[in-house]
Amino acid sequence: MKKLFIITGELSGDRHAADVVRELKKINPDIEIEAVGGQNLAQAGAKLYCDHSKMSAVGFNFKIIYNHLMLGKKIAEYLKDEFKPDMVLMVDYGGFNLNLSKVLSKYNIKIYYYIPPQIWASRKWRLNTVKKCISKVLTIFPFEKEMYEKIGVDVEFVGHPLLAEIPEKKDKTEFYEENNLDKTKRLISIFPGSRVFEIKNLLELFLKSARIIKEKNPDIQYALAQAPNIKDELIMPIIEKYSDLNIKVLKNKNYELLAVSEALILASGTVALEAAIYNTPMIISYRGPWFLYFIYRLVRCIKRVCLPNIIMDEDIVPEILQGDAKETKIAEEINKILNDDVYKNKMINSLKNVKQKLSTECASKKTAQIIANSI
Repeated sequence: MKKLFIITGELSGDRHAADVVRELKKINPDIEIEAVGGQNLAQAGAKLYCDHSKMSAVGFNFKIIYNHLMLGKKIAEYLKDEFKPDMVLMVDYGGFNLNLSKVLSKYNIKIYYYIPPQIWASRKWRLNTVKKCISKVLTIFPFEKEMYEKIGVDVEFVGHPLLAEIPEKKDKTEFYEENNLDKTKRLISIFPGSRVFEIKNLLELFLKSARIIKEKNPDIQYALAQAPNIKDELIMPIIEKYSDLNIKVLKNKNYELLAVSEALILASGTVALEAAIYNTPMIISYRGPWFLYFIYRLVRCIKRVCLPNIIMDEDIVPEILQGDAKETKIAEEINKILNDDVYKNKMINSLKNVKQKLSTECASKKTAQIIANSI
């Protein structure tokens, strides 16, 4: 019986890995799979070696570092002495997984990496670890394939899992009715992020922009996407200061808002790629503490931050960052989308190319087939 051990560290990796497990079970129902993961992997048929819920804690403190080191040591000993897998599949969670790969490679354990860390964005020196310790990299971005091939890493582009996961476009009229939105007005949706420091640094900036936009476009209405982990008491005092905008706050409606909006004001992240798949015009804006920004500038490898721009290697979506992140600049760019059809349509057509670049194949199916063939 073939054995596979999967290592994830957070919810998104758990979800993507679970899709791979379901496809693997179709190819080889008898494969034995254990994992560091969560509920999605367990439901897909993997036996959990441990739950990864505590692994996604962020911050620099000795307790977190110590717990990660001890968990890594336990996993390595278990795989070497007891489970003895035919392959270890690492999924995302680069800091933990790359460090663990250094230990596992010494035991001649075959390691495949699905959704590798975004080395192209920062800390490119980690490529040395990948080259030395990872048997094969399964990339989700087309430009990553060329990067790994240049240094002699066995690599295959499998497509992006979002393409299979993202739901069909919601009917606009139906969505407006369900959420008491005005059918006679255009909708701008605001995504201020899912971290507390993002809310503190971006939400009021975005709302100030919204007020300026409204002055020039009275036929505009606003919705705000509230991340489920962000508490009402954090955002509502800020939103109440802008009660004149009548902002509709919605939870768990991200995909619907991305699909039906006229334009989007987004914090940087995967949400920009999701918006691109729906071909919805957007701007990206981000700012944080200057100290962290200077560190980012030191370790970054590319100038662009927005995934659609990175994938196409061109400036499709405006990026308004750090010192440039001012309400007047954001309002100016959104007004161009709202009032310049040539500009808007050019952006939409460019976003269509992003989806084509991400492949038409199902990433989980292709990944499962590669793993099955290898073991």
